[in-house]
Amino acid sequence: MDTTVDLDTFSSLVERPDESARRAAEERWQQLDKPRAGLGQLEELGSWLASVQGRSPVQPLTAAKVLLFAGDHGVAGLGISRPGSPSTAQRVQAVLDGTAPVAALARRYGAEVRVVDMAVDAVPGTFPAEVEHQRVRRGSGRIDIENALSLDEAARAFLTGMAVADEEADAGTDVVVLGDLGAGSTTVAAVLIGALCGTDAAAVTGRGSGIDDRVWMVKCATVRDALRRARPVLGDQLALLAAVGGADFAAVTGFLLQSAVRKLPVVLDGVVSAACALVAQRVAFRAPEWWRAGQSTGEPAQAKAYDRLTLTPLQGLGVSMGEGVGALLALPLLQAATDTLADPADVAMITRVGLAPKEPPRLPTAAELLGRG
Repeated sequence: MDTTVDLDTFSSLVERPDESARRAAEERWQQLDKPRAGLGQLEELGSWLASVQGRSPVQPLTAAKVLLFAGDHGVAGLGISRPGSPSTAQRVQAVLDGTAPVAALARRYGAEVRVVDMAVDAVPGTFPAEVEHQRVRRGSGRIDIENALSLDEAARAFLTGMAVADEEADAGTDVVVLGDLGAGSTTVAAVLIGALCGTDAAAVTGRGSGIDDRVWMVKCATVRDALRRARPVLGDQLALLAAVGGADFAAVTGFLLQSAVRKLPVVLDGVVSAACALVAQRVAFRAPEWWRAGQSTGEPAQAKAYDRLTLTPLQGLGVSMGEGVGALLALPLLQAATDTLADPADVAMITRVGLAPKEPPRLPTAAELLGRG
């Protein structure tokens, strides 16, 4: 696998959503038989979806995918999670078995669920091959004293995320609900956000899995020590992910950037996806226009990241468990926005017959655009 990653190319590859489609959607809202701005936030969502789809009327959302990147982190060994929390491997298995909350909600909202194991600390063969075949390593390094990954591992994970984005775009996925699964991940996210926002450890360290004051102080000290290791590599996003990120974080960052290239809209979930979005913004400043923040978890680091990204959470549910649950709860809002703004004939056809809308034209992958394909 060629692990060469040229981050500079993303600035030119990521385009802005279609402004003419947005204006057409806003005009269509005015033509509907309703009070002006009577549908509130649904109107902004519908106009955004028109711009990312590049069309008005919008196409109803019929192929949502919940995408979960999973990985363990060495800092979890410091006891910074609530005692008795299930392991990452157990949580992944619950999703695959269909017993996890995200699986139940996905069935309710008509979305598929996909898990990508990037660094779960489990023996090979624990999960189906399609889940674990892209694993970079078993657990990422303890970032307060060592790098999470080598540069080669970070590049491999980043490229895996890009490849997953291409797979979803080529499969016709029309919106991705992005989540994460991993012990120690909120600590890693706090470090990345603290480093990129220039804040101290206390300002970005939250309660994660529901920890008490004593454990919070341990977590805060861990974030502080990792921040010292992050600051020297702030100018190189891949080196930053290798130093204080993890394989799942590198993959999510690659996925977010390539999704923007492929014009695939993404709904962010918790503080992990917010941290990766902040790293991705450093690479391509237009990329956040292709994303929406599903909900606020109450984590201070997430609030700082969304402020920097100028993203406003669609809901304030305080769902902090990860797994994409909070973002998935925003999916009905997006579906409602498209159904209300779409051509009534398209909505009727999909509702009565269950037919998918016409497949959009295929856009080139980043590899093809860079001359590798």
